Amino acid sequence: MVIIADSGSTKCDWILCDPNKTEPIRVFTKGLNPAIITKKDFEKVLTTSETLNLYKNQVSDIKFFGAGCGTKKSQKKVNSVLESFFKNAKAYTNEDTMAAVLATTKDPAVVCILGTGSNCCYYDGKHIHLKTPALGYSLMDEGSGNFFGKMLLKAYFYEKMPKELLSLFEKTYNLKEKEIIKGLYKSKTPNKYLASFAPFLFKCESHPFCQDMLYTGMQLFIENHVLKYRDTLKEVPIHFVGSIAYYAQDYIKRALKERGICAGGFVKSPIDNIIKQQFAVH
Repeated sequence: MVIIADSGSTKCDWILCDPNKTEPIRVFTKGLNPAIITKKDFEKVLTTSETLNLYKNQVSDIKFFGAGCGTKKSQKKVNSVLESFFKNAKAYTNEDTMAAVLATTKDPAVVCILGTGSNCCYYDGKHIHLKTPALGYSLMDEGSGNFFGKMLLKAYFYEKMPKELLSLFEKTYNLKEKEIIKGLYKSKTPNKYLASFAPFLFKCESHPFCQDMLYTGMQLFIENHVLKYRDTLKEVPIHFVGSIAYYAQDYIKRALKERGICAGGFVKSPIDNIIKQQFAVH
């Protein structure tokens, strides 16, 4: 049995491919970003999954693609935890950008991730190249879920949010100051906490305030990340992966078109495409 896992900071999508079954087994767990959770918490997520426990001794190979897995140190850490739990398996770990690449193309392309966090890379057909370091939610991540969460909270507390939205925002979330501080500064995953506010934008997308915020976020992402590959984009397409990218694709297409760039594919969750392209599981 082969496992393919695609993990962001919020959730991890596991696919268990059994050659004796016509359909793969799908499992969802909490996100497993080694940069923001401890080894103990990582292990706990594995041990509390009934399905993973049921099949763990049958697994021979694991391909784990994850946020926070861009360094040799983090890859070694994840491989160690996985191989300790799946005792008969050999683990291979790579960054989430590789999952995004495998989900969208086999040929050279610029590939962007817009989910809880954001990233942009160039794939030359064999290797990934980054022109901007991935420094996370506190400095970068324009256009991501946690970016929009910050924007919404600022608009609310600075009283720049329209009254009709402000009222709905208050009803939707616990906005007590002590709870916000707890989520931002005492949570193990503040980026995930911030991203939890982003769905509000799509829930209220018909309002001009939300439309403007979404468009502004995509403008910033394109200016700060995508345009680093302006010359490359004259020769190769650009693809997008992630829930934010998928639901905000109209804003992305508009911002790209204004710069003479045509958007390629949009994939909400990369793992299904990885299965089809890499393992021919249908």
